[in-house]
Amino acid sequence: MRALHTADWHIGQTLNGWSREAEHEVFLNALAELLETEEIDLLLVAGDVFDTTNPSGESQRLFYRALAAFKQRRPNLTVVISGGNHDPALRLEAPGDLIEAFDIHTIGTTRRKNGAVDVDAHLVPVPGPDGEPAAFVLAIPFLRAADLTGISFSADDQDRSIIEAARRFHAELTDAAAARIGDLPLIATGHLHCAGGLESEGVERRILIGGAHAVPPDIFPERLDYVALGHLHGPQSLAKGRVRYSGSCFPLSASEIRYRHGVTILDIDGRTITATHRDIPWPAPVLRLPETGTIDLAGLEEALARIETDAPVDLRPLVYVELVAEDAPTVVLGKAEALLREAPVRTAGVRIHLPEAKAEAGATPPAVPLSDTDPETLFSAAFETQNGFAPEARHLAAFRDAVGEV
Repeated sequence: MRALHTADWHIGQTLNGWSREAEHEVFLNALAELLETEEIDLLLVAGDVFDTTNPSGESQRLFYRALAAFKQRRPNLTVVISGGNHDPALRLEAPGDLIEAFDIHTIGTTRRKNGAVDVDAHLVPVPGPDGEPAAFVLAIPFLRAADLTGISFSADDQDRSIIEAARRFHAELTDAAAARIGDLPLIATGHLHCAGGLESEGVERRILIGGAHAVPPDIFPERLDYVALGHLHGPQSLAKGRVRYSGSCFPLSASEIRYRHGVTILDIDGRTITATHRDIPWPAPVLRLPETGTIDLAGLEEALARIETDAPVDLRPLVYVELVAEDAPTVVLGKAEALLREAPVRTAGVRIHLPEAKAEAGATPPAVPLSDTDPETLFSAAFETQNGFAPEARHLAAFRDAVGEV
């Protein structure tokens, strides 16, 4: 049996006003092809299908169109989707009665029965060639504080209490599942931050269970043969590979440019599961100009001139610019935006960096009595502190005009 683990699609995301719908469509088409060529039997999506808890109609249509394509390519495919912190949990579950008829299972919330977690609602059988269950998935969505019992919210005990509550939650659910399935393979999903996982800046929110930011990977019992996680966007393994983040579908922020984006393919041989990362090419380039450090306007113009593409607008390169201020930041920003508008790119973000201050960092100038100074001197000092260089004649003229109107 073969499975594919993916997560953190964030359908509906925009960057600086640019829709990423076309990129998601390219990714999902590539995923459909991979499901077929790799003869995948089980698809695991570990949360953050959507970027917002109120996805647009277009985002939902793209999602369901992708599911239809997956099933057309692999009619016997079992699909298990668990909710993430970005997902609309109840909306994800709403079509359950319909799509479960096609062996597509969505679990957005922790379901309880008679005061306990309803293991049957979270346990999904994966049929083998003979139609009998060959493995099971324990689908666990993003956990909120209300999903855990016995949490102490005292300042001294909160983090330990939450970790122990999460450990107890997974142990009880795993024990209940194991009692039903015997010695068949058991795979869990989850959407949280495990301690030791590498974070990236940008889309990943610091999700908390109570007040705890990260939980140790040993909250997952050894009976779980593989734990398919979402939330951290860099593909990475913990607990000797038994616990793994597949990573996001493509760069969702500047800090993710360095990642190898793709999916994780699982070869399941009894309870031995081997995970292999499989790269999926980015639908559109995502660039940082320059690759390291900062760039001036002349360098930016040269870098943009080297970019050539005949891609449609919504698949043109997304560009993050780290620009050094040679003039007032607003002036530099205006010139940079003009250059970017003329280039075949989509601007993801421009950050202005002030030149390194000549004065010692953190030095505080001595206080000067107001009687010993004047407004223009104060303006000049403030301008230089803000911009890293002294005001020019045009800046002083504008200041004098403003003073004259007071």
